[in-house]
Amino acid sequence: MKYQFLASIQEAYSFKGDSIVLGGSMFEKQLIPEGVIRLPLKTMNRHGLIAGATGTGKTKTLQLIAEQLSEKGVPTVLLDIKGDLSGIALAGVENDKIKDRQSSLKIPWEGRSNFVELLTISDQQGTRLRATVSEFGPVLLAKILGLNDTQESVISLVFKYADDHGLLLLDLEDLKSVLQYITNAGKEEVQKNFGSVSPASVGTIFRKVIELEQQGAAPFFGERSFDVRELVRFNDKGHGVISILRAVDIQDKPKFFSTFMLQLLAEIYAQFKEAGDLDKPKLCFFIDEAHLVFEEANPALLNQLETIIKLIRSKGIGIYFITQNPIDVPDSILAQLGLKIQHALRAFTAKDRKAIKLASENYPETDYYDISTLITELGIGEALVTALNEKGIPTPVVHTLLRAPQSRMDILSEEEIKDLVSDSEIAEFYNEEMNRESASEVLKERIESEDQNSEDANTKKTEKTTLEKVMDSTITKQVGRTVARELTRGLLGILGIKTSSRRKSWF
Repeated sequence: MKYQFLASIQEAYSFKGDSIVLGGSMFEKQLIPEGVIRLPLKTMNRHGLIAGATGTGKTKTLQLIAEQLSEKGVPTVLLDIKGDLSGIALAGVENDKIKDRQSSLKIPWEGRSNFVELLTISDQQGTRLRATVSEFGPVLLAKILGLNDTQESVISLVFKYADDHGLLLLDLEDLKSVLQYITNAGKEEVQKNFGSVSPASVGTIFRKVIELEQQGAAPFFGERSFDVRELVRFNDKGHGVISILRAVDIQDKPKFFSTFMLQLLAEIYAQFKEAGDLDKPKLCFFIDEAHLVFEEANPALLNQLETIIKLIRSKGIGIYFITQNPIDVPDSILAQLGLKIQHALRAFTAKDRKAIKLASENYPETDYYDISTLITELGIGEALVTALNEKGIPTPVVHTLLRAPQSRMDILSEEEIKDLVSDSEIAEFYNEEMNRESASEVLKERIESEDQNSEDANTKKTEKTTLEKVMDSTITKQVGRTVARELTRGLLGILGIKTSSRRKSWF
């Protein structure tokens, strides 16, 4: 049985093209180092999943894959939610645990640093990522805000009005300014050209924009916009850049998190050309704590994300979700993931046991393992693995002992992070603050100008000439009434009509 197992593994995990090494196969909980488990680069754009309970080794598996992809000339993006991925920049130091594992796997080990770029969407150290409201576009922005059809049409009107009048929509203040303008000072103009706009719809959109701001999204919108082509750079050795997005301070802001992720993926999809079948992917994108992407996403947002995942692999881009349980990922997206690496799950409750049963059903049937039982017995650094071979056919599930990463399995110090950022070729450029005149400033000046013109007109209207002042005086009015009365009497006399001259007496 053991030899039959080994033969099947060696056949299934041997590839003609280039590949990376995950580790060695295990049968009946015994390591068989001859059964080397590889992943073919050719199908690394078919997306993947790395799942498992806390402390089972998911992050180290991600680190192991990313550093090997970089060495093979494949750039990667790592979304670092917990703040424990920065160590991949520096070489690891061998210890007894690493020495024992690599010796048993018969795989040589040497500490190795990597070509790393630290990115940030907050005030943390790193190259700033920003995008303008215009780059989102009305459709994506409406989906992110969870707007209905009527409200989405208002957003489209805002973008149209801004385009027609040369108003730059750079940040959320610009968006709010245009929303306010079309229902106040510019109401008549908008109604004449586009029809009436419901104040209730504008009010709803305004509140949802404020909600997004409260999630910490305001600093992300603006200039200088980040060019996603920076994510596919190489060093002089041909190693792909590992871009680590430091997102420790947004893990409690799921709406902003999903907003950012969708925009970044949409921008990557828009910028990259169709690639067809490649020998290796152009870029691999790893999303740690992936449940944050889905838990606050509305149906429209999920649908958009599913669409991008289906289409983006044709651009040579692979997306990998890292989460505690496969059920955190919607079934429609889970079905698109070709590589599955399952670390241990714990069966503490009835809900846990149900989740384990569902997780085990994600893997091909096998005669060598009881998957639902084995999932609960996996040790740290062990996982169940199945991938797509070079023909796109799922490989047999295999219990794998993973090799150790060659980079540091710990975080960088603040001083090391500072040095890394200062050595960056792009940080200074993208960290420059820009504040071009945009919609907010232009509309503010326009309203102030209109108010001043209106005030001047009212002042002119209320100021009276000397003649007007004289004519409006009480004496002038009294004289006028007397003259008019005498003229009337004279006219009536000419006509032969007598007027009474008797006056009432006080006596």
